[in-house]
Amino acid sequence: MKTKRSERLIDMTHYLLEHPHTLIPLTLFSKKYESAKSSISEDLTIVKHTFAERGIGFLETVPGAAGGVKYIPKMNKQDIEAFVNDLIDELNHSKRLLPGGYVYLSDMMGDPKWLRRIGRAIASQYMDTEVNSVMTVATKGVPIAQSVAFYLNVPFVIVRRDSKVTEGSTVSINYVSGSSFDRVEKMELSRRSLDMGSKVVIVDDFLKGGGTINGMISLIEEFNSEVVGATVIAENIFRGERSVKDYTALLKVDNVNTEDRTIEVSAGNFLSSIK
Repeated sequence: MKTKRSERLIDMTHYLLEHPHTLIPLTLFSKKYESAKSSISEDLTIVKHTFAERGIGFLETVPGAAGGVKYIPKMNKQDIEAFVNDLIDELNHSKRLLPGGYVYLSDMMGDPKWLRRIGRAIASQYMDTEVNSVMTVATKGVPIAQSVAFYLNVPFVIVRRDSKVTEGSTVSINYVSGSSFDRVEKMELSRRSLDMGSKVVIVDDFLKGGGTINGMISLIEEFNSEVVGATVIAENIFRGERSVKDYTALLKVDNVNTEDRTIEVSAGNFLSSIK
């Protein structure tokens, strides 16, 4: 059924937002709305301008018979900086402080409003990089990985510290805990979860000593795969040398005082990685 331009624009925008990093041929829209390709091209020009102006992302046009349009949901640096400041305002509060100097994040990891922004911000760092999979370790990193994977349009895999019969055969490694160098722990991944030769982004909620991320790096190497980056929500205070150095963090916990229940959080090194 032939549709009005206003209806086409709404439906087309929804389709693009639901299919990031997917090359969509103009013929798909042309047939769907029973409209000429020239009309579809004009519609996409309007969408492209609006996306760029509103900081929603940008549309990449691929010319030729096999071409089409692709939605890249990349945030600009100004919007990411504003988002990081929102995170800082949310976390610089005594209610976030837990016994032992830990910071409470679980409510944010269960809130779609925060998760969408976290996922899109982290994914923006890797928009121009070939990524085949996003990896995290159970359990708190799972919603982060899922959100990042959506915006990159790739699968996400979950590393576990205990065996699950439903995982089938697994690859396991022992690693040294970064926060307690005298403690050796184990993590494993199903052999079916990650293809050999994959390019992987690691995400997690917190970084302290770096042992968990270092363990995932070793596990990725067992699949003859490559780590293209590691990003965490926040790096915590750590006295000593971390076992992993190449990472980015949205936030940095600068100071925690459990006696007067104060916490100081600032921007991490993530912003410097965004062009």
